[in-house]
Amino acid sequence: MTETTETAETPVPRPTYELQQFPEKLAVIKLPAGAEIPSWAESSSLFSITATATETSLVCAGRSVPTKVTGAKGLTGFAVMGELDNNVAGVLSELLAPLAEEEISVFTISTHDTNWFLVPVLAAETAAEAWRGRGHTVALAVPVPPARRSKKK
Repeated sequence: MTETTETAETPVPRPTYELQQFPEKLAVIKLPAGAEIPSWAESSSLFSITATATETSLVCAGRSVPTKVTGAKGLTGFAVMGELDNNVAGVLSELLAPLAEEEISVFTISTHDTNWFLVPVLAAETAAEAWRGRGHTVALAVPVPPARRSKKK
């Protein structure tokens, strides 16, 4: 994170961030509460399971999601590079504001180290330009290959 922007009245530092744009398409899938993770769910640069009392949501590679499964498909993932300080306020608002101004819908996921932003594939370049317009850096990421599942013998 670097400090950059100022206002006309008083210099107020605005944080800027470096983001990675991942090339694979992701999906956010809705499953029933307490559902098992389906065998078709593949890991990608982001794989997340979130369970509440009313639903289970799964973020996974979009390539293997059956067409009849309910969810948001065709999403591009962006991640803030580096480990974020969990005590710093305003990270999400700083990065969501430009997307809201461009009327881009977004799913957010926070991990211990960073924040992820999932936007429709067709809006990915607009999102990247909106962030660049605020002084943030967006670079293409090299995805980590999915972990291979060991075969049971």
